[in-house]
Amino acid sequence: MEKLDIQNSTNEAVKRKEKALFVALGLSTVVVIILAIIGFLLINKEDTTMQGEVDANTVRVSGLMPGRVEKLYVKEGDVVHTGDTLAKIYSATVDAKLAQALAAKDAAEAMSRKANAGTRRQTVAAAKELVEQAQASVDIHRKTYERLEALYKQDVVTAQKRDEARAAYDAAVAQLNAAKQQYDMALEGAQIEDRQAAEARAKAAAGTVAEVESIIEDQYLVAPCDGEISDIFPHEGELVSTGTPIMNVLKLDDKWLVFNIRETDLQRFTVGSSVKVHIPALAMKEAEATVYYVKDMGEYATWRATKVTGQYDSKTFEVRMRLRDDLKELRPGMSVIVK
Repeated sequence: MEKLDIQNSTNEAVKRKEKALFVALGLSTVVVIILAIIGFLLINKEDTTMQGEVDANTVRVSGLMPGRVEKLYVKEGDVVHTGDTLAKIYSATVDAKLAQALAAKDAAEAMSRKANAGTRRQTVAAAKELVEQAQASVDIHRKTYERLEALYKQDVVTAQKRDEARAAYDAAVAQLNAAKQQYDMALEGAQIEDRQAAEARAKAAAGTVAEVESIIEDQYLVAPCDGEISDIFPHEGELVSTGTPIMNVLKLDDKWLVFNIRETDLQRFTVGSSVKVHIPALAMKEAEATVYYVKDMGEYATWRATKVTGQYDSKTFEVRMRLRDDLKELRPGMSVIVK
């Protein structure tokens, strides 16, 4: 009888253990399923936070005059106003060109006086000298144009600078042709034509002097607008060529916010719409911004679907906004958040 009771007790204990094991396994399965569902929901939950940044216009300062940076009057971070002197460029070559232009002008004026005086021998001599001066001017302008053409092909100078040099070279060639014609007329004894050509040459020489003087005036570079000096490229004593960037002026009064938005989220950013933004650098300060620009960024910014079904290609758009209230502490490069 005792053996039977012991055996029954043992069987009941085994059954209880098996039941507890089944219950534990069931609970574990339920917990795993719940955790899997929660994890799936969290993984597939899209983050609606969009990040952009502050941008601003930058004006590049460069000059017409090639030479050496003699003096920098500002440093990076300085606030400047329109017309403030920023740097000085010195060029011995330009000074020499001015001396040459002045000499050509004196020669042209002398030639004009001689032609008006009617002394044929003096007129012929002056005309010959004028041709030589004009030839020297052509050589200088040709070399200048060739240098700028080479720099233009290297994307160092703009097409406008190259075209200005070409125009100066063409003008010098025209002056040379005029000088040669004047010389020929002097040899032929055409006194009236000599006087006219001499006067025209004197005017052209005066124009050349004025051109060189205008370049020399450009040795002092001034601020084109109000702003802050963001970059200075050369150091004092370095050589710079025509059109070489010297420094950048950041226009802090012309700032905007730029975002790259996928087209599926573009309905919130129509032109004219108001958007609340947060600025992390300013302790997540909230501000109101207005969308004023929306543009397709092109095929290179298109998000491609990886599935055959259920997804489609989505383009990216550049969206720009302006704050309704200007924040002086807002700096270009700061992040901006839209939730």
